[in-house]
Amino acid sequence: MLVTLGGAEILFTLWAPLPLLLHISLVGLAGYLVPSVMVLCGVLILFNPAQRLFYSILAVLASLASWVTSNLGGFVIGMLLGVVGACLTFGWLPDQPLRRGRQRREDRRAQRRAAAGV
Repeated sequence: MLVTLGGAEILFTLWAPLPLLLHISLVGLAGYLVPSVMVLCGVLILFNPAQRLFYSILAVLASLASWVTSNLGGFVIGMLLGVVGACLTFGWLPDQPLRRGRQRREDRRAQRRAAAGV
């Protein structure tokens, strides 16, 4: 979600009035392509978590590339959102079972609730 928000923020800063622009993109196309890739990666991370590692690496590269191509990474805010979101995605394990210790604690709680009649 953070990667998508970062890309959207960078896209919105591209449409800012001319006096607010700090850095005009290289060709213009790259200024729109990089945040679009960020938004696409964010959506794909949510809907296809099996490929999250590839999408997170692509998102962090696109976020860092936005520093050069898109108004200093959307005035730094969009770039930071993209990098943080991509780093969190890289460490995310969506379908991992509980560890043994935590599973035992959950089982004990369930037994206590059953014994108490709750």
